[in-house]
Amino acid sequence: MRSFLLILSIILVLLSGCYSKPVRHLASDASLIKPGVSTKKDVLLYLGEPNGQRTVSPGVEELVYYEEQRGTLARLPVAGSWVGGDGYEMIVITLNGELVTDCQFRTFSEADQAWADDFTWQEIK
Repeated sequence: MRSFLLILSIILVLLSGCYSKPVRHLASDASLIKPGVSTKKDVLLYLGEPNGQRTVSPGVEELVYYEEQRGTLARLPVAGSWVGGDGYEMIVITLNGELVTDCQFRTFSEADQAWADDFTWQEIK
């Protein structure tokens, strides 16, 4: 009975390593979009539905795609959900009518704001 439980627990641990969810690679996805050539239909085909969108002016709209960057510990099957992310990646696509006029890839890291902790702030009098 003990050996059965030991083998079963080993199998469960090994199978948990096989779990993965689909990963979006926004940096490579952004290279598929060509301003002045790609259309909204192309964007939706390559990237899917956006995470957010807004109307900038009549006929001009922005589509936003983002993905959280997860650190090494955050990729663990069970404990990873308790660990925060390292930052995020974002694509902002500007459409004028149905034509893409601009595509920007941005990446933000938690370390980008670390300078504020080291800076000696002075009070303004």
